[in-house]
Amino acid sequence: MKRILFICTGNTCRSPMAEAMLHHLALKRGVAVAVRSAGVSTIDGLPVSANTLNSLKARNIEHSGTSRALTAEAVGWADLILTMTAAHKRDLLHYHPGAVDKTYTLKEFAYLDDRLQQDIWELEGLYTEMQMKSALGQQLTGEERQRLLELEKRIPSFDIADPFGGSQSLYDSCSREIEEALGRMLDKLAKRG
Repeated sequence: MKRILFICTGNTCRSPMAEAMLHHLALKRGVAVAVRSAGVSTIDGLPVSANTLNSLKARNIEHSGTSRALTAEAVGWADLILTMTAAHKRDLLHYHPGAVDKTYTLKEFAYLDDRLQQDIWELEGLYTEMQMKSALGQQLTGEERQRLLELEKRIPSFDIADPFGGSQSLYDSCSREIEEALGRMLDKLAKRG
């Protein structure tokens, strides 16, 4: 059984939504998972937002529970840690660097394939080259700059925007984005066995 931990900021919107939705989707597909969620900047016991509960209820998904602050125990428990944004991933890895091999953004894990991974590595290499040249008082060549811009346009954002304080339609849009990523994530996990 795969143990999955979802991370967001306050653990009242995105990560509890992902937790409840994954429980529901995995049960429908017959996939055995244990799921938790937590926040990188919260305290234990805050209520899940009403709009989150409304988005879940529209899918006939129940969620009971309150916010949980991220702990070392939760990080150690998880086989796979999925954050809602790259900033959450950086925060988590700053305090728990040993989790690097099991931590991704949800969308990164769901959508990353070999071609996209190659593009990311190439872009990171160009950023490194740009920093090195800048330190030496040099600039990227025109060709390198053009390639960097092409890659930046082609590589999607792996962040799921925070709906906190927004309208119900914003929460519903967020829940659709999470649901789509979870479906792809479950497909990937099924292929891996």
